[in-house]
Amino acid sequence: MKEGLGVKYYIRYTDDFVIVHQNPIKLASLLPSISSFLQNDLGLELHPNKVIIRKLRQGIDFLGYVTLPHYRVLRTKTERRMMKRVNAGNVASYLGLIKHCRGYRTRQAVQQKQLTGFL
Repeated sequence: MKEGLGVKYYIRYTDDFVIVHQNPIKLASLLPSISSFLQNDLGLELHPNKVIIRKLRQGIDFLGYVTLPHYRVLRTKTERRMMKRVNAGNVASYLGLIKHCRGYRTRQAVQQKQLTGFL
């Protein structure tokens, strides 16, 4: 990405990636090159429903969080799934997940479940 396409702001984790650029036309122009590389060199395809070009102020949905210009929140779907699955064996893991975002109320709810014995 950075060397071949000259992308300056690029984040990747396994098979997920985010490219940040101020010009949406520039972002759209990168799609054919990215798609070609993925298909020809790696045998992969971009998921047609998961390629999104949006404004930064709308937030970037990436790895279970929505990152906004000045803070990060837990994705609603991630929070709901977490609240259904939290138990004595994984409470520390979920509290660690919440630590990386604004999640005071969620943290309180998980801790309350911990105190009540996961009823």
